[in-house]
Amino acid sequence: MNIAFFLLPKNEIVYLSIECTMRQAMEKMEHHRYSAVPVINGEGKYIGTITEGDLLWKLKNTPDLSFDGTRNIWLKDIPRRLENKPVSINAHMEDLLSLATHQNFVPVTDDVGTFIGIIRRREIIEYCIKLITKMDQS
Repeated sequence: MNIAFFLLPKNEIVYLSIECTMRQAMEKMEHHRYSAVPVINGEGKYIGTITEGDLLWKLKNTPDLSFDGTRNIWLKDIPRRLENKPVSINAHMEDLLSLATHQNFVPVTDDVGTFIGIIRRREIIEYCIKLITKMDQS
């Protein structure tokens, strides 16, 4: 099966620029109620995923950092504890499933590494349920 079937395109999802501040990331994540968001660079390449945990660890490990001070911290300066690996749009379903077992969503890139969207674990599970149900009815 072509994994493009599951793709939520970039224009329909929330993502952040590496040039955002910690505060902007926190506010966007709070507004959309997400605990993790893809991060891209100025050329549109996927460079990682920022999580609530990353933001909390930065806050904890930066002496005297207040909420107001988060406007002076750039995302590029926040260590990311997990590496959410992307998958190519041309990848096989097995590659997607392998990543989705460890990630809530899998970032998707095109042939030149440009971020084009995500595939959520939820859609993959729903698809698998339909397959199992169909097999059980046969």
